[in-house]
Amino acid sequence: MTTTLALSETFGSDLVRGIGAILLYGVIGLLLMLIGFYAIDWTTPGKLSDLVRRGLPNAVIVTASGLLSMAFIVVVAIFNSASDLTEGLITSLVYGLLGIVVQVLAVRLLEWATRIDVGSTIESDKFAPASVVVAAAHIALGLVVAVGIS
Repeated sequence: MTTTLALSETFGSDLVRGIGAILLYGVIGLLLMLIGFYAIDWTTPGKLSDLVRRGLPNAVIVTASGLLSMAFIVVVAIFNSASDLTEGLITSLVYGLLGIVVQVLAVRLLEWATRIDVGSTIESDKFAPASVVVAAAHIALGLVVAVGIS
């Protein structure tokens, strides 16, 4: 009696390689998100993490939108990385870092052009509609940079 396996002969090694790739890309993604958060924090007036912990609504909105925009950049950088794992990790890291730099510069330029006082906006205890404009700028520019990577 002959039995036929439903799995290919390389299934196990392919599975292990795939798991390794997920873990490595996860580490790269987390690293880029942390760098992105600290880039936003460093270039935004006030200490964002403190303002968010205090529950200031505008700081939460601006920080969340900044993280979301960074996630767009990181996801597209990983998605468009080379098919070779090593090359893919390197291109993801490089594209992600470049995307973060461009994102931060673009958002700061847009904030300057709109003359929004981001510092006082994010430090306010009350919701300020200007925080939605800053958030929209973060998300829109994050999408633009992400598509630019592709």
